[in-house]
Amino acid sequence: MAALWRRPRPPAASGLCRTLRALSGKNEYDLLVIGGGSGGLACAKEAAQFGRKVAVLDYVEPSLQGTTWGLGGTCVNVGCIPKKLMHQAALLGSALKDAQHYGWNISQPVHHTWSVMAQGVQNYVKSLNWGHRVQLQEKKVKYFNIKGSFSDPHTVRGLTKAGKETVVTADNIVIATGGRPKYPVRVAGALEYGITSDDLFWLKESPGKTLIVGASYVSLECAGFLTGIGLDTTVMMRSVPLRGFDQQMASLVTEHMESYGTKFLKRCFPTKVEKLKSNRLQVTWKNADLNTEETDSFNTVLWAVGRAPDTKTLNLDTIGVKTNSETGKIIVDASEATSVPHIYAIGDITEGRPELTPTAIAAGKLLAQRLFGQSSELMDYDNVPTTVFTPLEYGCVGLSEEAAVQRHGSDNIEVYHAYYKPLEFTVAERDASQCYMKMVCLREREQRILGLHFIGPNAGEVIQGFALGIKIKRKCSNFQLHTKASCTNTAENIRKRKHFP
Repeated sequence: MAALWRRPRPPAASGLCRTLRALSGKNEYDLLVIGGGSGGLACAKEAAQFGRKVAVLDYVEPSLQGTTWGLGGTCVNVGCIPKKLMHQAALLGSALKDAQHYGWNISQPVHHTWSVMAQGVQNYVKSLNWGHRVQLQEKKVKYFNIKGSFSDPHTVRGLTKAGKETVVTADNIVIATGGRPKYPVRVAGALEYGITSDDLFWLKESPGKTLIVGASYVSLECAGFLTGIGLDTTVMMRSVPLRGFDQQMASLVTEHMESYGTKFLKRCFPTKVEKLKSNRLQVTWKNADLNTEETDSFNTVLWAVGRAPDTKTLNLDTIGVKTNSETGKIIVDASEATSVPHIYAIGDITEGRPELTPTAIAAGKLLAQRLFGQSSELMDYDNVPTTVFTPLEYGCVGLSEEAAVQRHGSDNIEVYHAYYKPLEFTVAERDASQCYMKMVCLREREQRILGLHFIGPNAGEVIQGFALGIKIKRKCSNFQLHTKASCTNTAENIRKRKHFP
């Protein structure tokens, strides 16, 4: 009787098969999105709604300290979400102090346990990672967990964790790889001993006494919640805080933080970081005003000195995608198109765009609708609201006072402002010296509002409501005549400021 042999199964679609399909002249996908952050995922899922064949390629390069995370990008894993949750932890600490004035009997002192907070935040973030994976599966979007680079304008190659090459081809490609924190490479010991926001939210143990170097919103937000949960926190800034934001408001933010307990080393910059036998980090810095050299030791040094686009390994030069030689960001037009037809870019890696998650999400959706849904609507990047989640939050939309003066001239600008005391501050006898709002307007007859700025509790929610009015070019009188909802912060009378500060 003849022997029966099992017929071998045909091999799965490998990198070789994909290459052969590419050589046949047909690309495998209608759309490939490189980057699994908020903008990239929004673009991919929106394109899938139109019945297109879509793939997402995403890989998280571990930080210098070895920290890594799942699908979802910066906002979900090491940005907005964990930051806001830890900010909430700090606000609860302040609320516990207020509660006693409202009749709550709370035993003192109150202690905070970092590990409990961190575990709760990290578990929630992991649930979001899983949710993104599920959503891609439901929408039939193929997910590749590989680090890829362009080999030609329609082809991306990469290696899996097992070392297997994968080749993906697509008619249209969207680059949405976001950014990563910078390190001050000229500071001795910075890379060996410092961490960044990529690491902070995934620490299992308290960072302890912390030095944060930088004056960005990332720096001030992290300093705010670390101070709020009871940690000894110092911010070192070389120049002005919140560069690019309204500087009167930035000064009020830092003034409140100082009264809140955050220490500031102003006009100072670090020169070296050394590890002591005690495992503490000794930081040496120069004070530019006093022309002196100073030192102190910390448990943790956090670098918050800016972010850089994560595009170095993509081989953009090879395929002709133009970038800004100074910033490294990709140059795009109003339709998010790069210098190469069919290759687009959205989010933090694009030149001149706001580095904000909601903006990237909206841009990604609109791009997919233009590519596959017969839409012509472009993303409107003007007057996008934003909030800095410091202990006393700062929300703004439109131009800063400095930008308004630069654009229109000081003689053509009028400022209306008000200091106010939130009702919830009264019984608790909290200081409201920095609770402030102002409108920057054109001095013409209609007095169109150019910028609105608000410092106080829940600034993010407050500014979100007013942003629509700024977007549709409302006038100063519209806000002054607006009927108030109740005895709230915004019921304050906003008056013309007599002079510029």
